[in-house]
Amino acid sequence: MSSSNVVIDPRTTAVVCVECQAGVLGENSVLPALAADARAVVPGIEKLVRSARAAGATVVHATFEGRLGAVNPGTAPLWRAIAQPTEEWAPGHPAVQVLPELYAEEDLVLPRHHGLSPTWGTELLPVLRARGVRTLVLAGVSLNVAIVLGAGEAAHEGFEVVVARDAVTATPADYGEQMLRHTFKMMGRVLTVDQIGASWQACQTEPDVRSRTDGGRTA
Repeated sequence: MSSSNVVIDPRTTAVVCVECQAGVLGENSVLPALAADARAVVPGIEKLVRSARAAGATVVHATFEGRLGAVNPGTAPLWRAIAQPTEEWAPGHPAVQVLPELYAEEDLVLPRHHGLSPTWGTELLPVLRARGVRTLVLAGVSLNVAIVLGAGEAAHEGFEVVVARDAVTATPADYGEQMLRHTFKMMGRVLTVDQIGASWQACQTEPDVRSRTDGGRTA
């Protein structure tokens, strides 16, 4: 799909970086296999957020800041697996800090303290809606769980969903490709970072164009 077939207005767009924090993607990740698979896409996330800021889009970091002493981690196997390694996580803990190469002072950081989704029961979508955001560009980790749940909730709430295919990953990485092809194309658009950046540039040359996507879908 050519980037000329899609227009995304950066003024009504937020790039949402999911769990791009030291305790997930850093050297001491609680999910080392995911962190290893994500190394290949961190440069794409960095390129995406730089492009977003230059175009005037909002950059948001949806982090997990620990359970704040909650005794029950939940019933999901993933929660049980990371309950003990994240027990000390709290606001200000090194593990909850956004990777420095992805962060700028003007970015929003909207943490959560429960659940597997960056959107369910959090303030992420209400805050963005109040700021006039209509399109979410999802980046980060992972295509296994968090981004799937976030994309579904955002689409359900009426947001246009775009997934930056070279700024997201799963573990194993090839599973992520299957998710992009067979799941995410049902909820929104799957575009490269370059396509998204080109669409922002095109929109800036046509200031009356509002956020929309045309043409075919990629997977």
